[in-house]
Amino acid sequence: MRGLDAGDAGMYPTGAGAGVRGEAAEILSVMVNIAVGLVTSVISGSCVWLWQRGKQARALRRKAAFFGIAPGGECLIVMNDKYDRPGSAAHRDVRAMIEVATLASELGCQVSVESSNVFRGSNDGRTEFCIGGPWSGSNLRTGGHLTAHVPGVAWRPFGQGPDSNAIVVGDKRFTWDRGNEEYALVAKFTPPESTRPVFLVCGQSSLANHAAVHFLKRAHKELTRVVSSIDRFCIVVRVSSIATYGFQRTGLEGDVTAAAFAGPV
Repeated sequence: MRGLDAGDAGMYPTGAGAGVRGEAAEILSVMVNIAVGLVTSVISGSCVWLWQRGKQARALRRKAAFFGIAPGGECLIVMNDKYDRPGSAAHRDVRAMIEVATLASELGCQVSVESSNVFRGSNDGRTEFCIGGPWSGSNLRTGGHLTAHVPGVAWRPFGQGPDSNAIVVGDKRFTWDRGNEEYALVAKFTPPESTRPVFLVCGQSSLANHAAVHFLKRAHKELTRVVSSIDRFCIVVRVSSIATYGFQRTGLEGDVTAAAFAGPV
């Protein structure tokens, strides 16, 4: 049998050469796995990002639908006067206005502000937020809206009796316990001559106005499930434990849509 000479040695891998190639194959395999992992992470991250963007977009659309705000449209805020100081606004009413303006801006809507003593006419294609009750001439426009579109609501005047500043809707009466427990009426409707809705925010005080706007922003998703239609409704918001929690402890006292739009009290 012929012995292995030097020329035959190159036909067979040496132990060192086989080891090098094995290590290279292992490194390549690791790099492929890393690349696959990175690509998978990017795809997964992109899917999560797209899903979150889609979820946020759907949430904003639902929010805009509840408030009747059209992105790219205009929001009209009609401000009331401080009841004992015409031409000025209470601090809490200004806070309510700022919350509405922030909401409109979040939904891509331009904001304009008018005084209830000056503004006359239809809201036309603008979503209107009319802030403040009609008592003591604080917001005359609110009184006009209630008479024309929410005839089942009555507002008792200030006085010494238990009905002072009470809100009456049908057979329900919401009395005023100033600084302890107060109420705000919130109504949404679209006048026949308009293409966008009106939101009335009528609290028994400026604090109740602010509390009602804060409540609407916080609980609009729950309210969508409570009211029969988000296009037209009327609810009463309760503000309780005011001495402790200020405007922040709010809840839905009731849906009074049927009685509010039915007819005079």
